[in-house]
Amino acid sequence: MNWLIAEDEADIRNLVSMMCRAWGHTPLAFESGQKAWDFLDTVEAGTYSGPLPEFALMDIRMPGKKGNEVANRIRRVQALAHIPVVLMTAFTLTDDERAAMMRSDGVDQIISKPLPDFEKLHGILHDIIREKSGGH
Repeated sequence: MNWLIAEDEADIRNLVSMMCRAWGHTPLAFESGQKAWDFLDTVEAGTYSGPLPEFALMDIRMPGKKGNEVANRIRRVQALAHIPVVLMTAFTLTDDERAAMMRSDGVDQIISKPLPDFEKLHGILHDIIREKSGGH
């Protein structure tokens, strides 16, 4: 499975990419929301010829485009509209902020940083992927 990862903090981006590989997936990592947005431009234009992401894990607060803005865009790109989208944040969100991102931006789950340990994070993310794919 190919994972789109967007995280501006290099240490976290590298850690999540490494865990993704350890779980048997292929990371497609971007260091900003804008870079992920630019990637979505190529998917939408039909100029991207590589494997499409089947899951997205993104930070919310990044320079340029925020994770929820990229999530909203993913929902509007036909080839990716169905994939599970999880956002990460080190900031405390109100229940209303969480609900708005999930309702308006099509976010499936929001997890807090610091991220849970390796096994717990594996369980959380793979449960979300399984639920979104209809339990397969």
